[in-house]
Amino acid sequence: MKNVILVVDDDKTNLSLAQRILGPQYRIAAAGSGTAALKYLENHRPDLILLDINMPEMDGFEVMERIHSNVHTESIPVIFLTADSLAETEIKCFQMGAMDFVTKPFVPDILLSRVSKTIELDQYRHNLENMVNDQAQKIMEGSMRLGRIQESVIIGMANLIESRDGSTGKHVKNTQTYVRMIATELLSRGLFTEELTPAYIEDLCKAAPLHDVGKIKIPDAILQKPGRLTPEEFETMKLHTTHSPQIIQTIIGDIEDEHYVRLVEEISLYHHERWDGTGYPTGLTESNIPLSARIMAVADVFDALYEERCYKPPVRPIERIMQIMSEGRGTQFDPVILDVFMDMLPQLKEQLHITDSVT
Repeated sequence: MKNVILVVDDDKTNLSLAQRILGPQYRIAAAGSGTAALKYLENHRPDLILLDINMPEMDGFEVMERIHSNVHTESIPVIFLTADSLAETEIKCFQMGAMDFVTKPFVPDILLSRVSKTIELDQYRHNLENMVNDQAQKIMEGSMRLGRIQESVIIGMANLIESRDGSTGKHVKNTQTYVRMIATELLSRGLFTEELTPAYIEDLCKAAPLHDVGKIKIPDAILQKPGRLTPEEFETMKLHTTHSPQIIQTIIGDIEDEHYVRLVEEISLYHHERWDGTGYPTGLTESNIPLSARIMAVADVFDALYEERCYKPPVRPIERIMQIMSEGRGTQFDPVILDVFMDMLPQLKEQLHITDSVT
C-alpha cells in the first residue's frame, strides 16, 4: 500500500505540481488552507505532511502548532514548503519541529529525495519504538513472572517453617489475609495515612508470610512440644525474632525493593513486642514499635487463638477470642489497631464462613 502524503498549499499550481511529482509513488491528499488541513486530520492520519509556510488566515507555523498540540497528530512528520531561503526561516522550521524543508519552486528529484528519506526515517523511528515497547513489555512480563515465582518460593518456604511446629501451613495464608484486612480497614478510616498507602499495604502483605522465618533455627523439640514450654525453652523460642535479620538478608537481601525488605525485617523482629514495653526482643513501647509489627501482632495472635496447635485446642466461639484480645488493649496491642479489629468482627465471620456464634 502506498504511503499517504497531505500537501497543504494555498497555490493550486503548487498542489498540481506536487501531485505530478509525487503521485506515481504516493497517494496524495491536497488541502488549500490550514483550516482545510486540520479538518482533514480530524479523520485521517497521513504518513507525511508537506506544509506551506506562507498562507493567508493561518500560516504554516500556526498549523504546525495545532498539529503538535493534538495527541493524535503530533507524531506525523512535517516538511515545510517555502520560497524563503533565509537562514532564519530554516532555523525556525526546525525549531518548530519540522523534519525537513523544501524550497519552491520544486525541483522534482530534490522533493522526491526529501520525501522518501523522511518517510523512511519515520518508519525506522516507528519500528524502533515498537521494538523498544515490545522489549519493555517482555521485560515487564518477565519481571512479573519472576516476582510471582519468588513470592511462591517465599510462601512455600514459610509454610515449610510453619509445618515444623505442627501447623498445616494455614497460618501463613491466614495471617497474610488478616494483615490485609486490618491494614485496608485502617486506611479506609484515614488512620496512619502517612505510612499506610496502598503500596505499603501490598509490600506488607507480601512480607507477612516471613514473620516467623527465624524459627528455622529453633530446635524441633521446642517447636513441636505439646505442652507448656519451660522458662529456658521459652527463652530459646524467643530467639526466633533475633535470628530473623540475618536469615532475611541471606534469602532476600539482594532484592532491589528496599522497602519490602525493611518491612520483612520489621515484622519478623518486632511482632512480639508489646504496647506497654514488656514484649521481646528489645522491649519497644507504643509507637516506637513499627506499624507493620503492630498490625502483624494482632493478626498473629488472632490466628494463633482461632486455629488448633500441637500445644492447644482452638478457642471458640470467635467472640471469646475477641474478649481475650480486648484484655490486651493498651498493654499487648496498639489500642487504635485493636479497636478497629474489634469492629471487624462481621468481616472476620464472613472470611471464616462463620454463620453463628457457636461455630
